[in-house]
Amino acid sequence: MTNKYLSYDGQRGPKVREMFSRLAARYDLVNDVMSFGLHRKWKKDTIRLALAGRTGPARILDLCCGTGDLSFLAEESALPGSRVTGVDFTFPMLRVARRRRLETRSRSGFAQGDALRLPFPDGAFDAVTVGYGLRNIADPLAALREMRRVLAPRGRVVVLDFGKPDGRAAGVVYRTFLRTVMPLMGWLFHGDPETYLYIPESLEGYPAQRGVQALMREAGLDGARYESRLLGTMGLNVAEAPAAPGPL
Repeated sequence: MTNKYLSYDGQRGPKVREMFSRLAARYDLVNDVMSFGLHRKWKKDTIRLALAGRTGPARILDLCCGTGDLSFLAEESALPGSRVTGVDFTFPMLRVARRRRLETRSRSGFAQGDALRLPFPDGAFDAVTVGYGLRNIADPLAALREMRRVLAPRGRVVVLDFGKPDGRAAGVVYRTFLRTVMPLMGWLFHGDPETYLYIPESLEGYPAQRGVQALMREAGLDGARYESRLLGTMGLNVAEAPAAPGPL
């Protein structure tokens, strides 16, 4: 049976938006519960990699920003004068991010937008982060090309998402965990097992660390590489825009 939120046709976007609209109110709580709080460390690693080597203010795009975790971490970590913009296409998630911004007196900006058609000029950002978002985009290669377009020369993109372990034993334990615990999370917090069962089912068609590395190269990004966390169950993919603008 196909997950009602998962599609590989023109309904991908609307179905993902429907699911995340349902998850928004308790999204942060469930992330803490199902990752035992480890997602916070992985997100800090994402920002560290995105800003590594920068000696001045940075223009940072947090794509598929959700409730704003990476945006707020980037604002805390970047040098004074930096600007952070969070973009998501799900209004209830953005509503939570904007509420958090008011509560923390953050300067991060949040806007609605589509990762496949970003409303920014070429070279507008020094860094792009994507936390648990690339897997949900209908065309990951096209999204990476858009990221390359809006990156300034030598700007960096970092993608954090669920990975696929190399080891067979780790893979079996991981898949069993996802297919038993995730539907329980969906049922407990949202009354719908399919909301979080979506994660393992979307992973079936997601290329994960090694595949995203290949897509980054195909998108024209340089130095594509990845780091794994927790026996490969999480992946951090990193690449840079070319030093000089070229054909997209």
